[in-house]
Formats: sequence, C-alpha cells, structure tokens
Amino acid sequence: MSRTLFARLGAAALFFTGCWIAYTQTQAQPPKLTISKVKDDLYMIEGDGGNVAVYVTSEGVILVDDKFEQDHDAIVAQVKSVTGQPVKYILSTHYHADHSGGNAKFLPTAEIISTANARTNIVNHTQPNVPSDIAAARVTFTEESAVFLGGKEVRARYFGRGHTNGDAIVYFPALRTIHTGDLMAGTTPLIDYRGGGSVVEWVKTLDAAMKLDFDTVIPGHGAVTTKAGLLTYRDNVEKLRARAAGLIRQGKSQDDVGKVMAAEFGWGPKSMQVQWSLPGLMAELK
Repeated sequence: MSRTLFARLGAAALFFTGCWIAYTQTQAQPPKLTISKVKDDLYMIEGDGGNVAVYVTSEGVILVDDKFEQDHDAIVAQVKSVTGQPVKYILSTHYHADHSGGNAKFLPTAEIISTANARTNIVNHTQPNVPSDIAAARVTFTEESAVFLGGKEVRARYFGRGHTNGDAIVYFPALRTIHTGDLMAGTTPLIDYRGGGSVVEWVKTLDAAMKLDFDTVIPGHGAVTTKAGLLTYRDNVEKLRARAAGLIRQGKSQDDVGKVMAAEFGWGPKSMQVQWSLPGLMAELK
C-alpha cells in the first residue's frame, strides 16, 4: 500500500470517527426544556413534546402531562427551579407518548389520573411506533375528577371526542385557566381515528368546554393564549370539517381532498394529518 493511499485512508477513518463521536454526543444530549410563568403558582414547561402545566401548592406539585420518558429528569429539574415541593399528581390529557410517555418514571412517586379511554388506549398499545412499556394511569374517570392539594383545586373534565376518544380538559378554577391537551394544538387539528378521534364531535366538545369560566388557555402545543384564541381554533376546525364534507359530497377522491387540506389548512404531504387523519376523515364524512 502506498504512503499516499495509507494517508488518505487514515484521514478518512479519522473523519468518520469524528462524525460518529459528534453524532453520538448530539444524540446523548438531553432535550432542552424551558419554563415560564402563566399565572400565580402556575407555570408551563415547553419543548420536546406537549406543554406541561406545573401548579405549585404548599403540599406538592400538580402536573398536567409529562412528555416523553426521556424528558423526566429535565421536567423534574424545571419544577425544582420554581419550588422545592415534589410532584404529587399528574393529570393526563390523553394517551399519546409526547404527553404520557413519562408516566412510568413518575408513577413510583406520583399518582397519575386520566380518562378511562386514555388508559385503555395505552393498555391496548393503540399508538403505533412507540415504546410498548408506556405506563397507564392507575386512577381513571369517565366524566370528571378533581384533585385538592394545599388548599387548591384542579379539575379534569371529559367533554367528548375530538383529537382522541379520551381527551381531558384540565381546569384551574381559581386561576380561570384551562389546559386543552391536543384539543387545541398548533394551527390545525390532528384527528387520531385509530384512537377514537372525530372531526365532527371535536367542535361539539370544544363548545362544551367553552362554557367553563376561563380567560387563559394552555394548549397542547404552542403558546399560551386566550378564550378568544380557543374560539378561533374551534371555528377553524368547523371550517375544515365543512370544507372536507363538501368535497366528499362532490365525489372528490382522497388525493383531491388531501390537496385542498394542504393548500387551505397546511396539511403537509407527509404530515401526521395526512397519515392519521385523512383516511378517517373520508370515512367519517362520507
């Protein structure tokens, strides 16, 4: 082997070794989470998954959702940045791994509460391509549950189907604030038909939730907003439903409907909306 070729091979080996080290170090880095204050004793943790609400009381902390399993330590660190109290309860908005994936790591020290349908969806491994060991809540409800801790109250309500068949709205009555889970997330709805979701029922579910006395909304993903912001989102869901239903009545194909959803509602060609929602939308609105 010539010295030139040997040198080139050595340089290549060093290059790929360096790339691999950089790759593995990047992969090993913990997700970056940030915490911000919403109202008195109520905070929101965002980044790498759904928004987590943190309600601080004199007897412990109540969380809404717990992101992915990998986020557990970062969530705990963010909580410790605002209080020395431990996490006592987690109210789960729904079964998806970016909202309930941390259940297993929290269950040894905290109680997790969800709708009965959310628990069933976890137990039945309804969501594809997620770890099979996601833990389900030990306490469930069908219509309403409440936690009283340190003189404060948090309620979880099930108003009906929408994103899934087990979406909980979490209500902080003293703060006039709700956490919607993914009944409001981003700018356009993701209807999980595998998990019992419904674009038709979604609007009815939000209409029922709008009757609560609140002025502030923590969405499943995105920035904190207002009741007016939630109403705008609700109207967008209704607009999408009506538009899709009209196209389907005209005999348009799934591809045709998908193109309109992309052009008018931002459904990307490889988005979860196209993969999860579009086929079910065609069937529900037929």
